[in-house]
Amino acid sequence: MEQDGAFDENFEISPRFRSIIEERIARLERDVADDEAGLEQLSHSDHIRRHMRLVAAQRAESVRMRQFLNRSGIRLPRPQTSL
Repeated sequence: MEQDGAFDENFEISPRFRSIIEERIARLERDVADDEAGLEQLSHSDHIRRHMRLVAAQRAESVRMRQFLNRSGIRLPRPQTSL
């Protein structure tokens, strides 16, 4: 079933990959906060508009990544067999 352009299926990802995605989300959210704080220093309307588009894109990417993580499970390591 398709929802918002993405298929509704679950993924298994490694703990390391999940950690990388979580770090990226945190970095995007910090960037949004910094960019919004710097917005008051801008005076030209076109620059403000472009800056707000940047903020919106960062937020959208953060939401998209969170949705991916919500649909993802942690892949368990394969059992090791002794020889």
